[in-house]
Amino acid sequence: MRTGDFKQTYGELVTLVDSPPVWLWSALLVAALIAAPFVLNSYALSFLMIILITVVGALGLNILTGYTGLISLGHVGFLVTGAYAYAVLVSKYQMHPLVGFLGAGVVPALASLIVGTPSLRLKGLYLAITTLAFSFIINTMILEARWLTNGARGISVQRPEIFGLSFDSDAAFTYLCLGFAVLTLFATLNIRRSRVGRAFVAIRDNDTAARVMGINLHAYKLFAFVTSAFITGLSGALYGIYLSFVSVEGFPFLLSIEALAILIVGGLGSALGAVLGTILIVLLPEATRFVFSLFSAQIDATFTTGAQELKSMLYGLVIILFLRFQPRGLVGAWHDIRRMWVNWPLRY
Repeated sequence: MRTGDFKQTYGELVTLVDSPPVWLWSALLVAALIAAPFVLNSYALSFLMIILITVVGALGLNILTGYTGLISLGHVGFLVTGAYAYAVLVSKYQMHPLVGFLGAGVVPALASLIVGTPSLRLKGLYLAITTLAFSFIINTMILEARWLTNGARGISVQRPEIFGLSFDSDAAFTYLCLGFAVLTLFATLNIRRSRVGRAFVAIRDNDTAARVMGINLHAYKLFAFVTSAFITGLSGALYGIYLSFVSVEGFPFLLSIEALAILIVGGLGSALGAVLGTILIVLLPEATRFVFSLFSAQIDATFTTGAQELKSMLYGLVIILFLRFQPRGLVGAWHDIRRMWVNWPLRY
């Protein structure tokens, strides 16, 4: 007899979703996203594109930091590498966009081997500083390789046409971003419930115990780096296409802080948390600007002129508040609310 969340079989333990209402709400959400380009204006649609692109990158970082417990401050290096790989292959060498997307994943994955291999014996702050240094090295290499990347001038990128389907319009490009986001979400969910995913979580929880259980720490950490970099590179390619221009200035260090803020706010180690955190972090500056604009036009102008600085302040404030009052993030808050609802009026 099944009681509550108790799993009776191994199949129930590793199933993707065992709740029909979850499948129903997920289908309704996908249907709403499909209909969104027909009802949203261009300004709102741009936010939806950014959310979908950021979801891909956040899910990639979640594999490394959320699942495996390896902190990275330099994931923007994989973003810019993926963007340049796509731009060079498609815009400079006129290759097919699918080849460009493949390169956008493979090139950052190969770069992750360079930064991941020396970092296998590092953890915590030391690993974070190593990945941060990697992002600065990547930027310097891109600027110096003018023969390939055009240096500081950057590379213009057109929206792709795949199998006769043009993604030039905002609506069409939104569907492309949605396809990548859905595929990435399913991929990360399946990784989490696989043997590899359980090894990642074991390393995160206690790497000494994981080693005693026979888990090869070096191999799985390196695999986490490669998988995370591959997915993040795809996000970088999509972001470069969205900007229509790839340059080092388009991928500031703030993007790494934003990615970590997404995981902390949403809930570390949760794919749903990465999605919820992305929505909150992407919309937070605009929502804050709108609220303050109701009281003062001068504050609205300040948000426009000092957007990057104010974003940094908001991200820092949100991280502090969630770490202090809700360290499990939005997913943890949702679980608490659901438990209170299910157990009402006996929740106390």
